[in-house]
Amino acid sequence: MPLPNPLAALAAAPALAPLHGRTFRMLWLAWLAANLTMWMNDVAAAWLMTQLTTSPVMVALVQTASTLPVFLLGLPSGAMADIVDRRRYFAGTQLWVSINALVLAALSLADALSANLLLALTFVNGVGLAMRWPVFAAIVPEIVSRDQLSPAIALNGIAMNLSRVIGPVLAGAMLAAVNEAFVFVLNAVLAGVAFALILTWKTQPKTSALPGERFLGAMRVGFNYARQSPRLRLVLLRIFLFFLQSTALMALLPLVAKDMHGGGPATFTVMLASLGAGAIFAALYFPRWRARWSRDQFVAAGTIAHALLSVLVVYVHTLWIALPAMALVGMAWISVANSLTMSAQMVLPDWVRARGMSIYQMALMGGSAAGSLLWGQVASWVNVPASVAAAAAVGVLMLLVLRGRSLESQPDPDFSPAPIVNMPEPAVDVGNEDGPVMVTVEYLIDPARAAAFTAVMQRTRRARLRQGALSWGLFRDAAQPGRFLEYFVDENFIEHQRRLERFSAFDARLREERMAFHVGEVPLKVKRYIAQSLDDVADLPH
Repeated sequence: MPLPNPLAALAAAPALAPLHGRTFRMLWLAWLAANLTMWMNDVAAAWLMTQLTTSPVMVALVQTASTLPVFLLGLPSGAMADIVDRRRYFAGTQLWVSINALVLAALSLADALSANLLLALTFVNGVGLAMRWPVFAAIVPEIVSRDQLSPAIALNGIAMNLSRVIGPVLAGAMLAAVNEAFVFVLNAVLAGVAFALILTWKTQPKTSALPGERFLGAMRVGFNYARQSPRLRLVLLRIFLFFLQSTALMALLPLVAKDMHGGGPATFTVMLASLGAGAIFAALYFPRWRARWSRDQFVAAGTIAHALLSVLVVYVHTLWIALPAMALVGMAWISVANSLTMSAQMVLPDWVRARGMSIYQMALMGGSAAGSLLWGQVASWVNVPASVAAAAAVGVLMLLVLRGRSLESQPDPDFSPAPIVNMPEPAVDVGNEDGPVMVTVEYLIDPARAAAFTAVMQRTRRARLRQGALSWGLFRDAAQPGRFLEYFVDENFIEHQRRLERFSAFDARLREERMAFHVGEVPLKVKRYIAQSLDDVADLPH
């Protein structure tokens, strides 16, 4: 009997199934190249900062400068990714990073970089990251099936952590052999490769008879969606708190590496590589582990393991103990991050996915930026090990505070399109910009079931506002028990049509729940009203 081919077995593994699709494989390679540039830039910048200053705050601020733009620009970049051509937008982000890398390389070769200028250019590079991440997060569910979404997200994590391994190794080798300027030059080349790969992607145009959303309106709708989704709000809170405490180790790792016996650039590089290797190993086993453990269990176990292992890493000064611990830190980190990313993706329909994931990214990077600044400052007051230990304690404490807040308290919603059919056309001329538009729905229910009805209407309120409604209300008739009037308002007629276009299987089931309460002999009365400007009304006789 011939022996099995290990490479063939690996290629057939469920964790790698999305790579069989050409489009995902090509974009995954572009994502890998893009993340290589990010890690190499961060490693070179972090180590260069230790040469430019001895301040722990300035060293930690490299991480803040890299992540703060994501917090500041996350929602605008997500709105752009939802309303413009995603291929061109994704490619444009890579062009931005390439130009920034060339500027860094030129200034470094000229020996003209100061600590403040390095922070500024790191911030500009972070702007490219802020623009890039939401659009890629929105692209993935478009090009893979729903059952392959989890392994696809895990593969994105592998790309991130493979770059975390390869990027620091390359950067560390070049730092040791030449200098940081050549790292920035290589960054520009890799960003150019990613740019070329993205341009080969042939997108399918969006099919909609409606004009595109406006930028500010798209941001408003994206923010309202997140605000009206309890499950997404929980995910945002959890990812913010996790990165607030977990970033302490990453932000202060250059100083941790210097304190190791014989510490230097090579020590910093190999510690980052160990963390990335552990994350890759865990991501390959996610399909098997997902069948046994829930996302809640992954988040709880990963948070505790990350906290304990981070303390171990900073208090031991022996590399052969720190490296396995860093690998386990990487496994814990990606277990939490992948579980929370998957939870966010599953509660977002495609029409708002980039905006929703940009808000998720803002929470993640906001936690990372705040944590870098906070724990860097704590390290300047006491020392690096005490700062990381304090962050670990905060992580475990927050986990206990949120105990009982489940990510999977309900099944994942089905947001497959279910457009409303046979919608009557207006009997009067209505322009796209006319409005606001008010819709009223009249219900006649059994008064004994009023409590259950209002509970369903509370969910209806959140659903209407998530779809883009400006306001919503429910009134009961003072003269007739059991008679209720629901109203909601859209910004204008085009936004009213756009909300109807967003109707999904989830909304259809919620509508069936509402209609089950109606006991009237005639169907529900649904009416639409267009706001009338008094300035347009001709003078009427008094």
